[in-house]
Amino acid sequence: MAKVTVDTGTCVGCGLCEQMCPDVFKVEGDGLAHVKAQECKSCNLADVAGQCPVSAIKVS
Repeated sequence: MAKVTVDTGTCVGCGLCEQMCPDVFKVEGDGLAHVKAQECKSCNLADVAGQCPVSAIKVS
């Protein structure tokens, strides 16, 4: 299984990841994206990471 992380020091909280895959990402009260699950059957997490405008999402 891939490990998904968000670098909260880099994240700008644009919400694109949550829009693309709400099963895995959530922008929380601190205004930053957080990982709430490590997998999703309907989203390609590498594609979501690639769309992050500040490259804060890592899938390894």
